[in-house]
Amino acid sequence: MATAASASAVPTSTRAAIHVPSWAWVLLVVAVFTLYVLSQENGALLSAPAAEMLHELTHDARHALGVPCH
Repeated sequence: MATAASASAVPTSTRAAIHVPSWAWVLLVVAVFTLYVLSQENGALLSAPAAEMLHELTHDARHALGVPCH
C-alpha cells in the first residue's frame, strides 16, 4: 500500500513541459521596454527635447509610483 506522500509525488518523466509561445516573449520584451521608457528614460535613448517632453508628460505618474526622476 502506497503512502500519501509517495502517491502524490509525480515522477519527473511524466511532468508536462510548459510551452510559452514566441509572441508572448516578444510582448514581454515590448512591455519591459515600454516600462523603461516611461519610468526611467532621461535622455539615454531619446534626444534631449523628446526625453524632456516624455519626462514632463509622465512626471506626476512617476512620483505616484515612487520612481525618482531628479
